[in-house]
Amino acid sequence: MRPRLLHLHSTFSLGGKEARDVDLMNAWGDAVEHVIVSSVPGSLAARDLIDAGVPVSFPDPPPLAGPPLPARVRAIARWLRAGGYDLSLSFNFGAMDAVLARRLFGGPPLVHHEDGFNEDETVRQKPARRWLRRLALPAAHTLVVPSRNLERIAATTWGRAAKYIPNGIDMARFVTPPAPDAIPGLSRREGEVIVGTLAGLRPVKNLPRLVRAFAAACARAPGVDARLVIVGRGPDEERIRAEAARLGVADRLVMPGFLAHPHRYVGLFDIFALSSDSEQFPISLVEAMAAGLPAISTRVGDVAEIVASPSARFLADTDDEAGLAGALAALLADAGLRGAVGAANRAKVAAEYTRAAMVARYAAVYSAAMGRPLIG
Repeated sequence: MRPRLLHLHSTFSLGGKEARDVDLMNAWGDAVEHVIVSSVPGSLAARDLIDAGVPVSFPDPPPLAGPPLPARVRAIARWLRAGGYDLSLSFNFGAMDAVLARRLFGGPPLVHHEDGFNEDETVRQKPARRWLRRLALPAAHTLVVPSRNLERIAATTWGRAAKYIPNGIDMARFVTPPAPDAIPGLSRREGEVIVGTLAGLRPVKNLPRLVRAFAAACARAPGVDARLVIVGRGPDEERIRAEAARLGVADRLVMPGFLAHPHRYVGLFDIFALSSDSEQFPISLVEAMAAGLPAISTRVGDVAEIVASPSARFLADTDDEAGLAGALAALLADAGLRGAVGAANRAKVAAEYTRAAMVARYAAVYSAAMGRPLIG
């Protein structure tokens, strides 16, 4: 009988953790059954990426978000026990009440995943959340994190050892060159350099910073024809457009909205750019590296460890916009440098961040938690 896994997400909109979870579901095909819920009702956009042959359902659980009052936590525990699940998988703080329910009232074995923080905790974790994690996390058979930075935070702040599993990329998807029209609104001009990123348009991604760095880099490399492509949607769209207009680069900005399947278009970029205030293990960066791109980035999370060593000079602290602009200007002006750094990045992904290795590591963790093989 195939295992039945419950996925308790803080939100199941499409982001890094959701994309990884879906990738694992698709890798296991019809050998595993999945039940998915979201702490944010109706936030289920990532369901569209689940393969047709994967057995999956989306029930309505008791509210997973709200004050951790005993009656509500007990109701969650009853629901967990009644589902006949072989394993519960919880994701981020938004699902922490389910972890607490298992700690206090029992339930199926549980593996908890932490992928990072929103803008309200970019500088410092909220004390109440920190202590609730310390209280609830002993209920987890394993705590899984995708970054060394989170591994350190877990040990020092939450009092819990974590299992580090880096995200993985299917390199084969990035072999075929993308179609020239894969990004709506982008018709490439001969000789131009495309700087691109993909992200939720949220404050923590600080995309106005990227616009400023792009404008400054273009001023430093006046002979280069460059455009900036920002793929994604979110509440900061108008702020980004307004900053581009203020700096006189609105005509160089392309914002096509959300586009699924990055392997189909990220290869149209010449340079990948990351301007976030906070990241842990940004999957978009690794996808760009798999496509053979050089990258500039703020020095956040595990970025310095993820990129190949030639990329170290293209990282800047979050308060060093001049440094970010300088890194971009250097890559804009030198096609040979872009090619060499991009090749090193691709080689590092092939060596350390493959999808096959990631899938095998998660299967081993889930099998240990269940006490039997996930895949027979």
